[in-house]
Amino acid sequence: MSDLLERLRGRGWRMTAQRRVVAEVLDGEHVHLTADEVHARAVAKLPEISRATVYNTLGELVTLGEVIEVSTDKRAKRYDPNAHRPHHHLVCAGCGAIRDVHPSGNPLADLPDTERFGFTVSDVEVTYRGLCPSCAAAA
Repeated sequence: MSDLLERLRGRGWRMTAQRRVVAEVLDGEHVHLTADEVHARAVAKLPEISRATVYNTLGELVTLGEVIEVSTDKRAKRYDPNAHRPHHHLVCAGCGAIRDVHPSGNPLADLPDTERFGFTVSDVEVTYRGLCPSCAAAA
């Protein structure tokens, strides 16, 4: 489970009812919802929340570094609350499901100096692709 709500409280982020609901919707393990999915779940908890408020709150959370925007292929952006633990993503090519994975090793160390072309590499994004069990069973 992510600790998004605790992190936001610790930062002194003004916790309005709307912001709290968006954070609650995002809080959890392997959460990678689109903005529309966040809005639909937020409306179930707080019917008067607007789509604009959800989009603005997601933008603030990304700017704060508390949520990561994840883009895979040509699908909608998804929002990942697991922003403070390094991880990669496993993406189903069929349904688009995304799971956080934590392989051992250091991907920065796997890039040889001869392939860095003088870059000072500070971050690595790895995406593993395949079929989830449900899509593989249907294939």
